[in-house]
Amino acid sequence: MLPARKPAGLDASLKQSFGKGVFRKCDGCGETLTAERLAATFEVCEHCGRHHKLSTRRWLELLLDEGSFHAWDADLVPTDPLGFEDGKRYPDRISAAQKKSGWKDAICTGHGTMFDRRVAFGVFIFEFLGGSMGSVVGEKITRMFERAIAERLPVVLLSASGGARMQEGILSLMQMAKTVSARERLRDARLPFISVSLNPTTGGVAASFALLGDVNIAEPGALIGFAGQRVIEATIRQTLPEGFQRAEFLKDHGMIDRIVPRTDMKREFERICALLHCPAA
Repeated sequence: MLPARKPAGLDASLKQSFGKGVFRKCDGCGETLTAERLAATFEVCEHCGRHHKLSTRRWLELLLDEGSFHAWDADLVPTDPLGFEDGKRYPDRISAAQKKSGWKDAICTGHGTMFDRRVAFGVFIFEFLGGSMGSVVGEKITRMFERAIAERLPVVLLSASGGARMQEGILSLMQMAKTVSARERLRDARLPFISVSLNPTTGGVAASFALLGDVNIAEPGALIGFAGQRVIEATIRQTLPEGFQRAEFLKDHGMIDRIVPRTDMKREFERICALLHCPAA
């Protein structure tokens, strides 16, 4: 039997939407993959190893023991101290980002266990205004470090950010100093800080706590740095090396300690915590 002929008047939009949400093209090798298969590998391409963005909830699923996570400061929300407007009011941008991401701001913090070892845990939410750090993000990171000190917990923090949030001006920039001060108090308390740079980790986040871990880890291929490559080249009037600001380049030049594939991270954290004598739960 011959296959049924497509109707002559098939809507072009229907053609374009066929398979949408079922198949995904890898950003690295261009291979077409099923969304189901990518989800099973936590968004890592099984052909080339490209790490695609992973949602915050999947990070919690991947790294923490099932059902162990308890959020801290989940109800903190940003205000609009500057009355900022850039064609759209800042509160409207916040409202849209909350609806899009399902989160109140650009970071989730709390505590949970990894292999029954209790840790303070934070992960940036990049889909919330590019993971930008405003007053709420800085406050939650500071409180996470302070609670870790009070409860004698190691800290694991996954960063993915475009940097400081311009709509909050100097109140955003001051979070750099505030979070670094809290991180130093954690160091004084002799508690470990494992910092993980995801793609991308840039701007004020990279220039503050993100590269101040006792152990600094990055995902393969992660973009890590302060200013963008074009800005740097225009400033110093030189062509930068190939792969500049990628995790592999930074490791070769001593800026990070380890590059760890996503699916190996939990086991890597367990080894590090054991070496640093972190107490079991």
